[in-house]
This record gives sequence, C-alpha cells and structure tokens, in this order.
Amino acid sequence: MLKTPQDKIDVGSLELKDQVVSINRVTKVVKGGKNLSFSALVVVGDSAGHVGYGMGKAREVSSAIKKGVEAAKKNIVRVPITDKGSTIPHAVTGRFGSGSVLLKPASEGTGVIAGGAVRAVITAAGIQNILTKSLGSTTAHNVVKATVDALLRLKRPERVARLRGKDVADIIPADEKRKKAETAIATAPAAAPAAPEAPASGEAPAPAPQV
Repeated sequence: MLKTPQDKIDVGSLELKDQVVSINRVTKVVKGGKNLSFSALVVVGDSAGHVGYGMGKAREVSSAIKKGVEAAKKNIVRVPITDKGSTIPHAVTGRFGSGSVLLKPASEGTGVIAGGAVRAVITAAGIQNILTKSLGSTTAHNVVKATVDALLRLKRPERVARLRGKDVADIIPADEKRKKAETAIATAPAAAPAAPEAPASGEAPAPAPQV
C-alpha cells in the first residue's frame, strides 16, 4: 500500500456507520478435534469523506463483527471528495496483492457504478458519483484493501498546485477546461444579427426578394 502522510483523525467526533462486507467460517484442526470460529470483514464510514476497514475473529458472529468494527475505527482515513458532483478529483488505480481496482470520476447523476466490496467502501466514504472496475482477484479482503489504497492515492488539486508552485487552473486537465469553455459558450447570450452591408457607390442596390 502506498504510504502517504495522514493527519490524525478524531474518531470520537465522527458519526460512523458500519457495514459487514463478508463473513467466513474458519475451521482449525487441533489434537482434540476441530475448533470453529468466524471472521468478519467490516467497513465503517461517516459518508462525509472518512472510511476505514477492519477484520475481527471470534467464536460467534456478533463478537467477530464487534471486533471488526473496533479494528476499522483504528484505520480511519480521509478521502478527498469534490464539492461539485460528490466524486473523486481524478482517476486512480489501487492495488493490494493480486487485486486491482480502477476508480474514475463521474458526472453528477451517474451514481455509484460498483459492486460488492467496492460499493461498500465507496458508499461508506460518501462518494455519490463514480465509475469503478475491479481487476484481478475477486477476494473481498483484497478488493477492499485495493479500494482503500486507491482512495489514499487521491490528491486534491490545491495540494498538487502548491507542491508544483502553480495555480489550480494550470492543474485542471485539458478536457475539464474544454468542458468549461463549451459551457460558457452555451450559456452566453446570442449575438445580434449583423446588419446588411450598404452597396458601394456607383452600384445598383440589390433587388428585394419577391414574396
């Protein structure tokens, strides 16, 4: 996973909601027989740019989920979300093990185009419009960790502009600039029709069109 500096987050001030991604039954063979237990993969988030995941293991399902929630609260990360459209700033690919997840920003009204474990992470983070594609491994653990890795790779345009010593307008991709220009042209008032040119001196005026 890409190591990026993260600010300390006060988990107590967040209204976190948990969502169980998968529950597996684990069997351990010992000398006296088999010990049955359950492992739960849980995702927590406040739907406002904070998300985390954790895994718990216990003899009962409820105890495993509780342990997973406590572990997820210790791994909360902050996700940059655009003010307009509630999407991500740019396309990014996250990887963990043999799993790979591609995230692409989408226009407003698209919704969350994702399934399974990716949707759980995206929904918990509060992203409302996004396009995703899960590549490689389909194991829930790998997909969740790859999705979180992709979210950690996201950068805000303001931060990139500050690091490069440029303006935010220079960081915006060319296609976004083109869309803004097209929007400005479409919303601009229509120009008044040009007046007919006067005939040059010595030339007869053009005949009026017959109705």
